[in-house]
Amino acid sequence: MSEKTPIKMLHDRVLVELDADAGERRSSGGIVIPATAAMGARRLSWSRVVAVGPQARAVEAGDRVLFDPEDKAEVEVHGETYVVMRERDVHAVAADRLEPPGGTGSTGLYL
Repeated sequence: MSEKTPIKMLHDRVLVELDADAGERRSSGGIVIPATAAMGARRLSWSRVVAVGPQARAVEAGDRVLFDPEDKAEVEVHGETYVVMRERDVHAVAADRLEPPGGTGSTGLYL
């Protein structure tokens, strides 16, 4: 594959870019917790959507999505690491377009 070959996502697939500091967290006291620290429960991750397939209905490019990093398939494209998943593996979507007109009547959370 050459560097200029375009990539088109198929079906309901979603391509997200990994955040550079996605693994590290900061405690309420300011202590940095590295990605390699063992956790008792699974921890979900937020990432930005780069591309979606034509059958993805709830996710658009530019959205931030919440997913389980343990169930990811990584791919490297032009030296950058991305994650490919099905739309059904997305737990939540955060986007300005989800706000109803006028800003009233919403029952969702604001993250």
